[in-house]
Amino acid sequence: MSDKKIAVDGIAKGFGALSVIGGVSLDVRDGEFVAIVGPSGCGKSTLLNIIAGFERADRGAVRIDGVESTGPSRNGIMISQHGSVFPWLTVQENLLFALSGTRYSDPVARADRYIAMVGLAGFESAYPHELSGGMLKRVEIARALVVTPEILYMDEPFSALDALMSLKMQIELRRILDEERHTVLLITHDVEEAIYLADRILVLSPRPTTIQATFAVDLPHPRKLSGPKAQRLREAILKELGV
Repeated sequence: MSDKKIAVDGIAKGFGALSVIGGVSLDVRDGEFVAIVGPSGCGKSTLLNIIAGFERADRGAVRIDGVESTGPSRNGIMISQHGSVFPWLTVQENLLFALSGTRYSDPVARADRYIAMVGLAGFESAYPHELSGGMLKRVEIARALVVTPEILYMDEPFSALDALMSLKMQIELRRILDEERHTVLLITHDVEEAIYLADRILVLSPRPTTIQATFAVDLPHPRKLSGPKAQRLREAILKELGV
């Protein structure tokens, strides 16, 4: 049996006369963390939305576990830069809402377990307006993980946070992923974030975007980005990006 979780075959997409994605093919293995970087406006988010099933490609196909995707499915969860926590629900209620319709025997205990996992034990009854930006992002990650998604689609999830909080959230996410197995596809403009988190990094070209380069990140976790190997990788990726 193939360990290929996601297979993207010749995806192309345009908006009117503007060609955004010019033919992208990629595979993501089960349990692999792949980061995608590229110049601003090259179509990174559009590509992710097509893979996640929220947009339709003009040409090409996306297969999840070998089955062609025709829309969003419950085995994948999107975490975006804009956030999607319901402001009228408490932290615990947000997770319980995500669990509605599932068959877990004790949803409250499960919700509280994931709240604790992201370091928010004691804040179960807090409302979003009572939390900091970093805490809200933790709630969003807990709400995504509580339903045990096979795939996490992440579109610049930490871009609205300051540099220190973004780094803390990267460390937190990596710790959680070391405990639980998920296939992750991350869109980011932060090369160091990609190196810290991912097993493989894809560099997209300007639009109409294609995959310009691929880098394997052969560094053990936890990673020190100040090391010479990480710095050489950073310089090589930035060179591909024209920096």
